[in-house]
Amino acid sequence: MKSVVKYTVAMAFLFATAIGVANGPAKSEVERKLINVDLDPVFVKKGGKLMMNLLNLSEGAVTVKVYDSQKRLVYNETIDGQVVVEKSFNFEKAFEDEYTVVVSDKKGTYKETVVVR
Repeated sequence: MKSVVKYTVAMAFLFATAIGVANGPAKSEVERKLINVDLDPVFVKKGGKLMMNLLNLSEGAVTVKVYDSQKRLVYNETIDGQVVVEKSFNFEKAFEDEYTVVVSDKKGTYKETVVVR
C-alpha cells in the first residue's frame, strides 16, 4: 500500500513539474508582451440611473466628475489604486437639466450625457 502511495505521489510531482516547465516564465513573458488591453468605460442607463464601470489595470488615478448644462461642477471624486472602478449615479430626484459624466484616466477622457425631464 505504501509503495502505491509513493508511486502516485511521484507521478503527481512529475506531472506538476512538467506542467510548470511547459507554462514557465518564458511563455508568460511572451504572452504579456502580446496582450495589450485598452478598454473604455462602460456606461449603462436604466431609467433615471447611470452606472459606470472601468477596468483600470494600471491602478492609476481615475477622476469622475458630473457637470450640469451650465458647466457647473456637481460631483467630483478621484479614485486611486483600484483595478475596477464602479460608480452609480441616481438622477431620479435631480432637477430637470442635462448632466454630463466625465471619466478621466491616464489613457483618456470619456463622457456620457443624461437628460433629466
